Amino acid sequence: MNKIIIICLYVLFLCFPVFADKIKDDSGNEINVDKPFKRIISLYGAHTENLFSLGLDKEIIGVSKNESYPPKALEKPVFSYHDDAEKFMAARPDLVLVRPMIARVYQPFIKKLEQAGIIVVSLQPVGIEDMYNYWQNLGILTGREQAAAFMIKEFGDAVEDFKKQAGQIPYEKRKKVYFEAIHQKMKTFAAHSTAMFVLLTAGGINIAEHASQMRQTNIAAFGKERILAKAGEIDVFIAQQGTMNPVSVEIIKNEPGFHVIKAVYNNQVYMVDELIVSRPTMRLLEGIQKIAEILYPEIMQDKLSKRLPPK
Repeated sequence: MNKIIIICLYVLFLCFPVFADKIKDDSGNEINVDKPFKRIISLYGAHTENLFSLGLDKEIIGVSKNESYPPKALEKPVFSYHDDAEKFMAARPDLVLVRPMIARVYQPFIKKLEQAGIIVVSLQPVGIEDMYNYWQNLGILTGREQAAAFMIKEFGDAVEDFKKQAGQIPYEKRKKVYFEAIHQKMKTFAAHSTAMFVLLTAGGINIAEHASQMRQTNIAAFGKERILAKAGEIDVFIAQQGTMNPVSVEIIKNEPGFHVIKAVYNNQVYMVDELIVSRPTMRLLEGIQKIAEILYPEIMQDKLSKRLPPK
């Protein structure tokens, strides 16, 4: 009798396998993960960077065309959501990682991949707690849960070190900062964004904390009038610089009306690489140190470099 029961359970297991785990992506889809995905195409630089941080390499069979980090990513075949779906099918991925924007705007492309049996997962965190969940989900998808837990711990420990250093600065002596996200549209970052987390952890005060978040993104509307209304309070003007915001110190200083901003006439305008303040990766630690050194060079210079991820 016992043998019959065991055989029946074995047959049930083969016919109806127990999934090891499941995640829900940012498009609301539930993805069952009965085994790690082994042939992954990443269409977002943060996904790619985090996959490498989790210890993957050969499992990454394709990346987007705008990859810049780590150097190994530049050696991978390039894919785009503008390509024919057949190009993806020919590569035989078992997982394609995208962002919600791609999933939303390029629905016919996504549908073709799914019809071909390719799992498509849409992820992009907003805020630090969401980033931790995102890293955990990447760990589940790739069978690297322990590596994801290690990343979270290392990041959290480093953040505590930064907070201790910033805690030595009396609040009344902390710098008030306008942190620009998109110059052309006078946008800043949402209060709960990764970029603002970087600024606050570095000891800065967000002068635009009441900016209005745009949808469920990291960007917030502020506008030139509100910036100029705070002109006399802005000790430091920091702008992310990169594809999203192709700006320079000169452009900001020459913006009509900006000459009245305290940071502008005191030459306290700085650029920071958008990839170390806006992307949900371990390199946010570089962003924290960079901004800490801008704000408080006399006490922050090189003090926390031991916590930065290896380059």
